[in-house]
Amino acid sequence: MDLSILIEKAKNLLQNKIFQMLLFLMLGFISFFLMFSNVKPEKVDVRLLEASPQTIRAPKTIEDIEKTESEKQNILKSVEDEYVLKREVTQNRLDLLTSIFDAVKEVQSEKESLLEQQEKIKQLNDQASEETTKLPDVKIPTADEQLNSVKKKMTDDINKSLPDWVYRSMIEAAPSELQTAQDITLTAVNTVMSKQVQADQVENAKKNVEQQLQYTSLNADLRRASIELGRFAVTQNYFLDRDKTEIARQKAIESVEPIKILQGQVIVEQGQLVDREIYRQLELTGLLDKKNSILPFIGLGSFLLLLMGALYYYFQNYIDGNEDNNKTTQLLIFSLVFLLAIIIMKTLSLFTKNDLIESGYFFPAAMGAMLIKILLSDRFATAFTIVMSLYATLIFNVGTTSQLNYTIGIYVLLSGLAGILLLSSRNFRSKILQAGVLLSLVNLMIIFSILFIIDVQFSNMEYAFYTLAAFVSGLVSSVLTIGLLPFFEAGFGIISTIKLIELSNPNHPLLRKILTEAPGTYHHSVMVANLAEAACEAIGANGLLARVGCYYHDIGKTKRPQFFIENQMNIENPHDRLAPATSKDIIVAHAIDGGKMLRRHKMPQEIIDIAEQHHGTTLLKFFYHKAVNDGENVSELEYRYPGPKAQTKETAIIGIADSVEAAVRSLKQPTPDNIKKLVKSIIQDRLKDEQFDECDITMKELNIVEKSLCETMNGIFHSRIEYPEFNKTNPKEGDK
Repeated sequence: MDLSILIEKAKNLLQNKIFQMLLFLMLGFISFFLMFSNVKPEKVDVRLLEASPQTIRAPKTIEDIEKTESEKQNILKSVEDEYVLKREVTQNRLDLLTSIFDAVKEVQSEKESLLEQQEKIKQLNDQASEETTKLPDVKIPTADEQLNSVKKKMTDDINKSLPDWVYRSMIEAAPSELQTAQDITLTAVNTVMSKQVQADQVENAKKNVEQQLQYTSLNADLRRASIELGRFAVTQNYFLDRDKTEIARQKAIESVEPIKILQGQVIVEQGQLVDREIYRQLELTGLLDKKNSILPFIGLGSFLLLLMGALYYYFQNYIDGNEDNNKTTQLLIFSLVFLLAIIIMKTLSLFTKNDLIESGYFFPAAMGAMLIKILLSDRFATAFTIVMSLYATLIFNVGTTSQLNYTIGIYVLLSGLAGILLLSSRNFRSKILQAGVLLSLVNLMIIFSILFIIDVQFSNMEYAFYTLAAFVSGLVSSVLTIGLLPFFEAGFGIISTIKLIELSNPNHPLLRKILTEAPGTYHHSVMVANLAEAACEAIGANGLLARVGCYYHDIGKTKRPQFFIENQMNIENPHDRLAPATSKDIIVAHAIDGGKMLRRHKMPQEIIDIAEQHHGTTLLKFFYHKAVNDGENVSELEYRYPGPKAQTKETAIIGIADSVEAAVRSLKQPTPDNIKKLVKSIIQDRLKDEQFDECDITMKELNIVEKSLCETMNGIFHSRIEYPEFNKTNPKEGDK
């Protein structure tokens, strides 16, 4: 089956948005199939306590939880407990001692008071007469009773801790000695407990108090009692602060950085014994797991789904052209270039194993971008380049330590964008090879910039390979673009430069038909071609397309050549005898007839569009006014061309040039000022008539077109020297 027929069927199917969606899904499935091996986890065949048959690197970065926990335990052991000195404990013990001494003093004071009472009673009884009743004696407490009184003032815990002899020694001591003992004991205890006394240091602290009290001037019994009280009072005052200790431990744990096996890290060298630690690391990284993880494939599917969804949305909302047929053509072209690029990319990736030089740098990164810029637009070329750079990061990950090769992705992105920029927007078909040479130099700069940034040492031979890759990528991009362009142009009916040159041959049957049957129209077409080509070139449009389109734009006039003024030499104008409506139908028909004739000869659609659209929906003013003057009740709509209006810049310019050439030819005195006024009025009339509403020509470009048309017309109708007539009766002296 003919390729053009297949393409036409595909275009018809893609009119439906469901099939457009299916096309992107198909591209996604093909991409998934091509990149399946690039995300498939690597497996190795090694055995415990045997030599490794190869050098194995970690395929991903992963935390070694076992080693991290071990490091945390080690760091915890080095964390010392946090203690706090509680001074209130010291004060409490001093207050307790004071309370004991005060209790003894109270008991002593009570005994002293009773003794005084006894002495007074004795004196009173001695002074009293025999008949007077004597006062009873006061009972003085015994030592045991005093001991019991003191113990009652104390708690059971204190009484259990202090032996009775301590109380007896204190009770028997003189008040002054007791006060001295109290001061000495409190001072010794305070001195010792003002320092840190940990639980395991309490006994040493008691001995320290004992030593301080051993050599005091107190009597032996009271000194022994003071020592016992001092030992009793000394206790632990430096305690573990659990909150601070826990905070310190937490900080220590947090300070431990997770121990990781880094991506690309050598786990085992070739020939090295696989011990238990190495084997554990291989298991941890999943290299020994015989079951493939499904996550990389889910990730790849999600990645492609996002990309295809973005491309589908992009085509639905930002695609050029107003007709569905144009959209489907662009979609098919984009898809075919896309498939071609990823197939080339995947094929090249197969040549990279573990070599230092990466085959990805040989990829003609700008080929697809250049093709799409020429066939579609800069915007689609940019979108294509971005997607290809993302694909490259995955497809060219062979032989790298990462699943994503970012350096290749950056290279493809920058090289593709450079190709778009270097391809001139004017006459770019003839500049492709030149752009390829310049692109090679840009590629070289990109590659070396990347190499210098990653700061890896390379040999001179490796640098030479990278240089070769840069030039191969640039030149192959341009060569493939030149080679593939005709196939796309022919398959999709896109008119190529070669095709335009063939159509411009005067021996073409249709051109010969115009020349022989309507010579005036042929001359008019050539003049319009000169005007339109120059104007199109001035604004960066396709000048060659405009020229060839002009050759055929009036082919419909060959059906009734004598009804058009340029062919009415030495004959009466037939319109003088016809009704305005009939004349109108004949004139309007040349655009419709021209389109039909061009279709029968299978001419490119661009040429057919020019023939049908160069008059747009303009008004046939002459016949309209003639009908009005004849008293006919007619509307302007009846005397307008059926259209459509100009859809491209080239068609719009041809329409202007067609009117300008006919109008200037009718001027009696085509001076530069008259030409300028005429050209300006024609453009203004078309603007007011909204003939440029459906093409993307701008006011700035119309000003340039106006200037170009004036310059070309001035060149055609330039002033000529008026030579004097030859006078036979007065010959020049040199002729005698």
